[in-house]
Amino acid sequence: MVTRTTIKASEKRSHRSPKGFAPQKAEFAPPVLPTVSKRQQRHSIAVLLIITDILSIIASFAVASLIRLGHLDSSQFIPILFAITPIYVAIALNKQGYGPDATMDFGHSYRKSALAFCFACGSLLLIAFFLKASEDFSRILLGVGALLGLASLAFSRFVVTRIGAKWLDCEPFACLFIHDGVAVPYSAEGRVIDARLARLCPDPADRDSLNRLGEYSAGMDRVVVHCQRADRQRWAFALKSLNIHAEIVVPELAKLAPLALSRHRGVTTLLLSSDPLGLSQRLTKRVFDLSIAVGASAVALPLLAVIALLIKIESKGPAFFRQERIGIANRTFTIWKLRSMRLEACDANGETSTARGDDRLTNIGRFIRSTSIDELPQLWNVLRGDMSIVGPRPHASGSRAEDLLFWDIDERYWHRHAVQPGLTGLAQIRGYRGSTMLREDVTNRLQADLEYVANWSLIGDIRIILQTFGVLSHKNAY
Repeated sequence: MVTRTTIKASEKRSHRSPKGFAPQKAEFAPPVLPTVSKRQQRHSIAVLLIITDILSIIASFAVASLIRLGHLDSSQFIPILFAITPIYVAIALNKQGYGPDATMDFGHSYRKSALAFCFACGSLLLIAFFLKASEDFSRILLGVGALLGLASLAFSRFVVTRIGAKWLDCEPFACLFIHDGVAVPYSAEGRVIDARLARLCPDPADRDSLNRLGEYSAGMDRVVVHCQRADRQRWAFALKSLNIHAEIVVPELAKLAPLALSRHRGVTTLLLSSDPLGLSQRLTKRVFDLSIAVGASAVALPLLAVIALLIKIESKGPAFFRQERIGIANRTFTIWKLRSMRLEACDANGETSTARGDDRLTNIGRFIRSTSIDELPQLWNVLRGDMSIVGPRPHASGSRAEDLLFWDIDERYWHRHAVQPGLTGLAQIRGYRGSTMLREDVTNRLQADLEYVANWSLIGDIRIILQTFGVLSHKNAY
């Protein structure tokens, strides 16, 4: 069922057509409006989730009472329900367990629900312990009920999210796209209207037009305006009177790719970069790096001493090789490696990639490169803070592929330096290592490095370290 509204004749007479607007000969009728907004539908599904969650928890502990006691003992499971249910609902609400994503995405929805439920059960045990009331209820009943609760919440969340996805047509938000003399450059999922045909004018003196803008935005979650540059200030003024998320498209900013707007001493600026890792994440990563580096250094020292002695015996020169590499924020640092080439053949700028069967390599050098032992001195770089255990591998400033510097192949190359370089990385465990003869060798590594920068997690670092042991000796390691 839909409704269609029209502008009254008196409204048409009082409307002052803005400059450039063609007079409307026919009576104006706005596009068809749904009888129920997506916002209402979303809220209804959230309420349904709350109800089914509570019913699932009640049913779980009731069944647990039957299993544990053979009958429903209200004196046992009802106090547990009165304690757990409000804690669970409060945590789920706080952690967006009933947010837009939770109404459609089962995986996201159940993770939020399961975490809230486990926290609620743990909180009950902790409260009972401090109040010395743990003897007042059966801990076995609580354990069985918790297991059943996780299962029943999974089932109820699965059913409700399937209903939500179908009801909301896989899009939880209602969007209104207004284009004022500018065509919408993409296929927008939502309502798209032409400001001139709809007689929408961002004029603070035009009450009727602003009223129509408010009516169009009713029930919407977001309004996006495409307009000419000269009209942006007027549209910005009009949109600020709405009670929903409203924005204006500024195509020329696309090339700058700003993260957000900011302000500095009263001047509006574009935020173009920020640390991909927050303070707590940087601290976590640093503590993790130091714990690994200290332990690994103690184990590696005897091996390093033996290899260094063999290098000195085979060829003249120092056992260690130092080279300038590009590190975090594009700052250079000195990297340490075991020398694998004859002293006179060492490439300080890294302009020539090591090839298979390279005659510059010594006998011991071929061995330590094929087993990645030559990289062990970089544990010192980790301890110094120049490098991390996991991160994009640092390159020499003269590194090339097809006679092109890496950043000439892809300008995004510099973006990989938003985090510290590492002893190993995502590119290495995917087999992208060794010489860089072709552009593809660079782009494959760069794509993996940018993926790592965008999706860092401690679990991801641990996974990369474990997988590195499987590629220490690799066909491309020479």
